[in-house]
Amino acid sequence: MPLDANLQAVAEQDAEAAEDTLRRRIGQLTRTLHDALRELGYERELMDARANLPDARDRLAYIARVTGEAAEKVLNAVDRARTVQQELTEKADSLRSRWRAVSTFSSGGRGCTPAGKELVDETCEFFCGVGSQAERTNTILTDIMMAQDFHDLTGQVIRRVVMLAQTLEDQLVRLLIETTPAAQRPRIESRDLQGPAVSPQGRDDVVSDQKGVDDLLASLGF
Repeated sequence: MPLDANLQAVAEQDAEAAEDTLRRRIGQLTRTLHDALRELGYERELMDARANLPDARDRLAYIARVTGEAAEKVLNAVDRARTVQQELTEKADSLRSRWRAVSTFSSGGRGCTPAGKELVDETCEFFCGVGSQAERTNTILTDIMMAQDFHDLTGQVIRRVVMLAQTLEDQLVRLLIETTPAAQRPRIESRDLQGPAVSPQGRDDVVSDQKGVDDLLASLGF
């Protein structure tokens, strides 16, 4: 056999030995951790946490959705309120002009009583104040609209957390598959790369209890 072929064969054997050693170390660590958690009584909590992870992701997605809907409703309400304010201001300006005309006509000595003139003046003053009050209200509405920026920030954070959790699940499952020899791998379909099962009952391709964990480790030689 040529020297190059011998070197290649030795290198392949070394690589296989290193891969097997890595797999065994991962399996041994997993077994040790699993047994320690079981003895300390933490395994049930870990099982519950794993089962609740999909629900946690759903809840985060729900929060992102409802906060987005709430922000959209607020923005729509602000737009409607601004329209009402504009109509109110225009109507007040129109009535103020008409009342001013009445006041000018009455001041010419054509039967306006002092009380009537006072009422006209107060009404005109009120109409003048409507415009300034509408401007203040519009300022408040603008503040409300700008405050909805929180949704963009929280939505981005929530989406990143959900994506991180999903990526972590996928990578852990793939690591287990890739570090296990093909002959010793349990039958895993493509759907098993999508994270833990929400309802493991009635399925034989997921681990759902203490016996399942032991069987999985045993099937991998640990």
